[in-house]
Amino acid sequence: MKKIESFKVDHNLLEPGIYISRIDGDITTYDLRFIKPNTPPFLSNPVMHTIEHLFATYSRNSEYADKVIYFGPMGCRTGFYFLLRDMDSETALQFIKDTILKCSLHKGEIPGNKKEECGNYLEHDAEGANKALVKYYNLVKDKTVDDLKYNCDI
Repeated sequence: MKKIESFKVDHNLLEPGIYISRIDGDITTYDLRFIKPNTPPFLSNPVMHTIEHLFATYSRNSEYADKVIYFGPMGCRTGFYFLLRDMDSETALQFIKDTILKCSLHKGEIPGNKKEECGNYLEHDAEGANKALVKYYNLVKDKTVDDLKYNCDI
């Protein structure tokens, strides 16, 4: 079988950051890598769940809402994929950083966290999500478009 693009990145060399994973027509997939692969501790499911609710809500309530296709966790629990339509890399990078910052500053109720809104509404960790978001924001806040390319292809 053909190897998918994300498996063509040497995860032994991949560092936390923001990367362009792939481009399909007008849709760009961004790799928001919070954790260095294969180096526990990984993001817990409750932390990832909370970040997903926050990031999806803030990004879909932004001026770029119509360009957001998807935001969701990686199965390896080291980060998230964010798919955007028809947006240049510089704008996307700033949008990602701004959204991470907003999520890290979020206080109060987790959006979409009622039994009728979420299929696993009891599994959240707002405090853990906040710590992960602050750490990640401090890591990526000074990243530039030049940093979006993987430097560890197999």
